[in-house]
Amino acid sequence: MSIVGWIILGLLAGAIAKFLLPGRDPGGFIGTTLIGIAGAFIGGWISARWLDHPITKDFYDGTTWAAAIGGSLVLLIGYRILFGNSRD
Repeated sequence: MSIVGWIILGLLAGAIAKFLLPGRDPGGFIGTTLIGIAGAFIGGWISARWLDHPITKDFYDGTTWAAAIGGSLVLLIGYRILFGNSRD
């Protein structure tokens, strides 16, 4: 999958992670989007490195999507723990 494919996957994974963890984020929409992209990259890397699931060229691979969404969720939770709700 190309870098553009990973970015699109990250945008969608970030949106799904935001849907699964509703609430106000310190970074707003842009911060959540960037977290989604980073989570897709990190989730894909962890999946390929330690879970022995190579990164495929197929955009519709369910395991790649699960890794991207999982990475986004982990980063979003960590971001909320570190920075809290700065919109108060």
